[in-house]
Amino acid sequence: MAGSRSYRYLVVDVFTEVPLFGNPLAVFPDAHGLSDEEMQTIARELNLSETSFVFAPSGERSAARLRIFTPGREVDFAGHPTIGTAFALVSLGRVLPSEREFVLEENVGPIPIRLERRADPFLAWLRTPAITFAETYDRDKSAAMLGLNASDLLGELPVREAGAGNVFMYVPLRDVAAVDRAELDAGALLRLGPNSAAAGVFVFAPVPGGAYARMFAPRSGIREDPATGSATGPLGAYLVEYGLLEARDGLRFTSEQGTKMKRQSFIHGRLNVVDGRLESVDVGGSAVRVIEGTLEMPELSPAR
Repeated sequence: MAGSRSYRYLVVDVFTEVPLFGNPLAVFPDAHGLSDEEMQTIARELNLSETSFVFAPSGERSAARLRIFTPGREVDFAGHPTIGTAFALVSLGRVLPSEREFVLEENVGPIPIRLERRADPFLAWLRTPAITFAETYDRDKSAAMLGLNASDLLGELPVREAGAGNVFMYVPLRDVAAVDRAELDAGALLRLGPNSAAAGVFVFAPVPGGAYARMFAPRSGIREDPATGSATGPLGAYLVEYGLLEARDGLRFTSEQGTKMKRQSFIHGRLNVVDGRLESVDVGGSAVRVIEGTLEMPELSPAR
């Protein structure tokens, strides 16, 4: 193709040990030369939840600099691209066998990565940015937004925004069946929080060892996300804040997501507690390679 440039890419399934489950991610391990517009166009073409573009790092301890795009926009931080890109860099030999810890630079800042297992299966952990809580929302309207009744909500717990790099609206439901019945009305979401910065609506029910969840993210061009790593740190903070999880240092929990859409994913969390106070949450997961290909990138023509 005249004027085209070739870019190798991998598709890896993240937060799973089984190919064709989890959350698929496209990784471009050498994205040098791609413009902002081209990266957004590629992400829209591939139409996955996110696509990761890898550039040379600026820091000495950094393995790479990442830029992450959904089909609709660039995001400053996301969990499954971070874990999936770490896996790709390890599998491509871009992280030395002796290295167990390194940093990935993202728009939100440096993200520390710790490798628990390099293979059989791969398992890596990231340290989330600082977790904050924000707005609360009307419970009845929140339930209606999901096609549910107020009785489907969990006790008197609030519908509340929380975030660590990305902000999400957390809706606690009484059981797994209610989570599976939920269907987001995007118009009702806009009416409920017209000024909300939330990137998505995270619905969940507590289960032994963690939570069963789904994520709707229409503002990012994603109807439903199979696995949302950046939502797991704030989920852990929510569970601790409202007494659903013990604030104990090192306590692990698991968020099962994507099952309803036949992309079952398991996202692991680990609480970092100091003097009885939750300081941060580590988020971990596995990944497997499923596709390798080459994109012939043409010169983009001006929009008509």
